[in-house]
Amino acid sequence: MAKAQPQFTCTACGATHRKWAGRCEACGAWNSIIEEAPLSAGPGPRVGKGRSIALTTLADSEAPPPRNTSGMAELDRVLGGGLVAASAILVGGDPGIGKSTLLLQATSAFAAKGLKTLYISGEEAAAQVRLRAARLGLAQAPVQLGAETNLRDILATLDTERPDLVVIDSIQTMWLDSVESAPGSVAQVRAAAHELVSFAKRRGVSVILVGHVTKEGQIAGPRVVEHMVDTVLYFEGERGHQFRILRAVKNRFGPADEIGVFEMTGRGLAEVANPSALFLSERGTPAPGSVVFAGIEGTRPMLTEIQALVAPSPLGTPRRTVVGLDSARLSTILAVLEARCGIPFAGMDVFLNVAGGMRVQEPAADLAVACALLSAREDVALPADTVVFGEISLSGALRPVAQTENRLKEAQKLGFCAAIAPKLAKPADQPGIALKQMPDLAEVVGQVFGAG
Repeated sequence: MAKAQPQFTCTACGATHRKWAGRCEACGAWNSIIEEAPLSAGPGPRVGKGRSIALTTLADSEAPPPRNTSGMAELDRVLGGGLVAASAILVGGDPGIGKSTLLLQATSAFAAKGLKTLYISGEEAAAQVRLRAARLGLAQAPVQLGAETNLRDILATLDTERPDLVVIDSIQTMWLDSVESAPGSVAQVRAAAHELVSFAKRRGVSVILVGHVTKEGQIAGPRVVEHMVDTVLYFEGERGHQFRILRAVKNRFGPADEIGVFEMTGRGLAEVANPSALFLSERGTPAPGSVVFAGIEGTRPMLTEIQALVAPSPLGTPRRTVVGLDSARLSTILAVLEARCGIPFAGMDVFLNVAGGMRVQEPAADLAVACALLSAREDVALPADTVVFGEISLSGALRPVAQTENRLKEAQKLGFCAAIAPKLAKPADQPGIALKQMPDLAEVVGQVFGAG
């Protein structure tokens, strides 16, 4: 038998290469290719025909999968209504953000509902997990606890115990003796995830995997792991801030981009029933550069405050600092303001921030960002009872966004009386809200700020 040749794998995307290279040709990442031993060959191919599989048509109907609710409304919302049996969930987040705290509270909540739950820790000893449970007031929760990294032993235990839910913290610490590479390597993470997902589907057990993240914020290891699982959740937030956002970026059993909002307290994570009111609770007297954005996160409307500061720069290259938004989007809006509205920002430092540790991704925030920048530059504060939303095109025109009525309804519920938005083909009728419809950004600059 020919000797197995080593292979080179990209840690960013999982692509394999015949030889080492400084840059991965598949994803373009630099210094991400490492050498690892190939997977074991295993037994030879079977002799004989395979069996036929059962086929159905698109017209066939099946009952929706049954769900188990935890009683944590924000968690159940992100999962799409509850935990589905035989599902695999991957949870990622920055170190120290509260992933273990969240999952320990979740397993305790599911256990209180009658599910048999196991918590397997590969990073901490059992005594450390018990200390956290005591601090959270969960010392008496009926959760079975284990500390192990050998996946063969873990799977044997799961076969014996037959739980309804198991948490693996974390997938990067698991190792298989059949894979000749170190724990945390691409081959080990891929093989361990495959074994756990296969076990979940075969035995009807729900499996939650904790994943480390890279400095870019992506879950470490091959991206194929995210394709294997049914749901991918990211736990976001600033470590120095009390708010935490649980975001679904993939969900086969519910809507993607759904979020759940939590507040970190001394007794663990507390649910936030009205995130808009909480994010705006510390907003005082209107100040230049402060604008309230009416956004949509998943299926729920969300009001957040966008803050901007514009100041003369002593540097040859002005600074552009962004927190909670895409920096490329800020550069585009600055270019549109200068090219289409004649308002330059050259020689000025620009600082942009989304209050409360929120991360805004939808294009509907363009107009709110532009208004915050103009407000800071012209030293003119917008009225305290006004919300802003709309997408800006490269021509300077304002494009309508989805769910306008839901945005206005949420704003009206929180006491806002006016809104600045793009011109709509079909007028939105929301009692109590005076809607100012603008055709382009130049109109906003002239009417709202009197600049240009």
